[in-house]
Amino acid sequence: QVQLVESGGGLVQAGGSLSLSCAASGRVFSVNMLGWYRQGPGKQRDLVATITSDGLTNYADSVKGRFTISRSNAGKTLYLQMNSLKPEDTAVYLCYARMSTGFDSWGQGTQVTVSS
Repeated sequence: QVQLVESGGGLVQAGGSLSLSCAASGRVFSVNMLGWYRQGPGKQRDLVATITSDGLTNYADSVKGRFTISRSNAGKTLYLQMNSLKPEDTAVYLCYARMSTGFDSWGQGTQVTVSS
């Protein structure tokens, strides 16, 4: 199992930038994929971006060209650089890990609020 702790959320004006981090500990060597999801008020949890152990990335259409996912070489820290933020990006952002066993781990989330 992997433990995930997010940081870096906050309040920003529309058009601004924020950078999120997710520190992973535990069986990090067994992680196949890391990612970010988000859940807005009264909404379902949606994919934001993922990155595989091989470095392949995938983005939701709504964030392509604005957000960049990356990870440290050791795979112990996941990042999300968010630029040109919009009010609709307001949500709790959650870090996610898919293990080689198929088990999923989730962080507690960090709040991102974008004011108009």
